[in-house]
Amino acid sequence: MMQDNILGTEKISRLFLKFSIPAILSLTITGVQSMIDGVFLGNFVGTNAMASVNIAAPFMQLMIGMNLIIGIGGVSYIGRSLGEGEIKRAQDIFKSACLFMIGLSLVILCLGFTFSEQLARFLGANDVLLADTSTYIKVLALFAPFIGLSFILGIFVRCIGKPNVYLVSSIVSLFANIILNYVLIKQLQLGIVGAPIATGLSFATSFVIVAIPFMKKSTVLNFFTGTFNAKYTTQLLYNGSSEGVSSLAAAISTFVFNMAFMQIAGEEGVSAFTAISYISLFASLIVSGVSAGIGPVISYNYGAKLHDRVKAMMNLSCKMAIIMGTLLFMLIFLFGKSLIMLFVSDNQAVIDLALHGSKIYAFTFFFNGLNILFSGYFTSIGDALSSIIVAICRGMIFILLGIMTLPQFIGISGVWMTVPVAEILTILIVVFLFKKDSIKTTNKLMKA
Repeated sequence: MMQDNILGTEKISRLFLKFSIPAILSLTITGVQSMIDGVFLGNFVGTNAMASVNIAAPFMQLMIGMNLIIGIGGVSYIGRSLGEGEIKRAQDIFKSACLFMIGLSLVILCLGFTFSEQLARFLGANDVLLADTSTYIKVLALFAPFIGLSFILGIFVRCIGKPNVYLVSSIVSLFANIILNYVLIKQLQLGIVGAPIATGLSFATSFVIVAIPFMKKSTVLNFFTGTFNAKYTTQLLYNGSSEGVSSLAAAISTFVFNMAFMQIAGEEGVSAFTAISYISLFASLIVSGVSAGIGPVISYNYGAKLHDRVKAMMNLSCKMAIIMGTLLFMLIFLFGKSLIMLFVSDNQAVIDLALHGSKIYAFTFFFNGLNILFSGYFTSIGDALSSIIVAICRGMIFILLGIMTLPQFIGISGVWMTVPVAEILTILIVVFLFKKDSIKTTNKLMKA
């Protein structure tokens, strides 16, 4: 198959560009979808509406987390299977992942729609933000199947050598979201109801586009071949579990930060954090795009025992992560206020809080790229445990330790400092795990 030969033989730098650039753009555009809601609500409805979206963010993060568990776990398993020449197994994994995703999405739909108010309360919405947060969750839940399938099919399309399909679907989805937000929020004045409808319909548009390549029976992965196998579902869930842990950690840390800022600075604090979290999300998505893009290449070559190609791809990716992190750091310091005012333009107190926080938070970008890359690397080679350890450390353990200690000594600056400190400590864990993996791989090669 042509895509197999490309993954195993084409020049690494060319593969990096061919797979990473569409993945970066696709993932960034997808992540920007929730930012678009914030931009329109913050400017046309008010900062409380924008804060409500951020309170509801853990629900979306958990939804995306489950999608990523299936998608990233599946692409790792499929990639290694194709590299080993196990075509039937790859097809069964694909079918199992799609059917499982449909069932899971229907469960999320029912829970989100039925218990939206309870979820909003649990996530920290006070009496001011409760109604808007509940409404956002309820409406967004209706689109769970489209969101889930657009994610995993967009990831799987890289396994058949067509990374640009997801890019096209993401671009179309982005413009659909902007236009729908403008029409529903600005023109029809639907407020908080319009935002999740716009986002949900944009994901539905993406789903239609990414589903097209899998409608052809001649494609190695398609909707018509393969059978459901619970054993493969269990394996891909294990492979992708670190992505789920990352999203769970993101949801927990968002919840913890919202609570901390609500206690220290009220709704204005949450609004300030929302603006910074949007900027941070954009930065993280760039490196996550690199990780997602190179994932199938790493998996295939690891399965084919082409370890020199795996090493070359990781070296190139790490260099790019360091360069991008430095550029993002400079961007925050030079243009931080302009970026913040994209989300908040009429509340000087929120702008001042966010501007102060951005100067501290910016140090995150020096380290988080490498942590994201190596977490993805461990997943791609089937070492789910190491990937889980990295995800838990950077997104949960060190975050919780930081948020409980740093604000006690330096107040609100300690809250902002928590994430950079967590990323620095995680780098030490990554170095240890990577050295351990390198020794294990060397020993296997020597025995062979």
